[in-house]
Amino acid sequence: MKTIIEPFRIKSVEPIRMTTREEREKYIEDAYYNLFTLHSDDVLIDLLTDSGTSSMSARQWGAMMQGDESYAGSPSFYRFKQAVDKLMPFKYLIPTHQGRAAESILFTIVADASHSIPNNTHFDTTRANVEAQGAAAIDLVIAEGRDPESNHPFKGNMDIEALEKFITTKGPENIPVCMLTVTNNSGGGQPVSMENIRQTREVCDRYGIPLFIDACRFAENAWFIKQREPGYSDVSVENIVREMFSYADGCTMSAKKDGLANSGGWLAMNNEDWAVECRNRLILTEGFPTYGGLTGRDLDAIAIGLEEVVQEDYLHYRIASTQYVARHIAEAGVPIMQPAGGHAVYIDANRFLPHIPPLQYPGQSLAVELYRHGGIRGCEIGTAMFGLQPDGTEIPARMDLVRLAIPRRTYTQSQMDYVVEVVQEVFEYRDSMRGMKFTRQPKALRHFTGRFGYVD
Repeated sequence: MKTIIEPFRIKSVEPIRMTTREEREKYIEDAYYNLFTLHSDDVLIDLLTDSGTSSMSARQWGAMMQGDESYAGSPSFYRFKQAVDKLMPFKYLIPTHQGRAAESILFTIVADASHSIPNNTHFDTTRANVEAQGAAAIDLVIAEGRDPESNHPFKGNMDIEALEKFITTKGPENIPVCMLTVTNNSGGGQPVSMENIRQTREVCDRYGIPLFIDACRFAENAWFIKQREPGYSDVSVENIVREMFSYADGCTMSAKKDGLANSGGWLAMNNEDWAVECRNRLILTEGFPTYGGLTGRDLDAIAIGLEEVVQEDYLHYRIASTQYVARHIAEAGVPIMQPAGGHAVYIDANRFLPHIPPLQYPGQSLAVELYRHGGIRGCEIGTAMFGLQPDGTEIPARMDLVRLAIPRRTYTQSQMDYVVEVVQEVFEYRDSMRGMKFTRQPKALRHFTGRFGYVD
């Protein structure tokens, strides 16, 4: 069949308030041209993030009704633990209120100013949590992962040769953990192959370095392995997931992505000494180890979400629908990250707006214009997000992208067709668009709360 239908029916709807261009021009000006500062009621199609924006299923809403809110030892925790263990059987499981809390706890325990943390590509909060400990966050994705036009099937792969060279240069004693992000969000939602996960583990083993997976989109990564990697077409997604995590010593996870939940996350590991320290830190900052800042009903919703996210009908629809949007945008000549990622379409702002230099934030300019023209809220992933260095200097990011992150089970095909039309229309008058500047910015994670204006 050419038409990929949603493998679900809609039982409840939420109205969208329609706005005019004139209204949106005022809203974005009042928000200092920062899309994070907009009121969501003023957004028509919200593609800012796929984190926590999924529509939950009837089974998940039903499971929430049996959530047990006991402070310690809730049966909701054990249902949650059973669901996680089925896919990621690490010895110690530590729930958190979301993924960045897991990152914060991990790096607070294992990292200090003498350390460096290699990754294929750190996302914004991961990098910030590493740097908050004074450590260096090092990106070692393969060369194809830095080329938006490359059609490499696994552009999220770790550069194995570069990783080994970095370890021998820096010294393994200065690298407490190696991270691998699946899929590679900052690099366009690109997957990591099973072979690359295995090779990364082999390098880490040679130097005695634990390997942790940033697992936010593990199911989407597994689907890409099934579709693209030789030897896996007949392997179930569940078994691919289990093999992925068999090569790791632990993981950080945001259940707001491939947990299909609106809140939650966890930290898991095999190192008992680290687990003891992390749980003590959890009690200080999040809550008792059997709830970790979550309600019992959240834990039950995640448990069901982990069952549903590995269903192959769902994953087929999920990836095909993202590819549908990417294909139609690209057919109009709009430059995008190729091939399409799992959770989002990434527009290449440098090629979309070649007349705007990187330090005038072409990605931010494009993201603002998509909202102004059509009410679509996306997210800049480029120099505004990553250009500011720990010493206060600024350099252009390797890529300037605008991410249109598609929430799971939330929007219809006609709404995605509207997104395509808006992108195409903005592309037609791109030459008239101007660069932007920060008029006020914090010292870290400036893209969340900073203020922008147009360059004169």
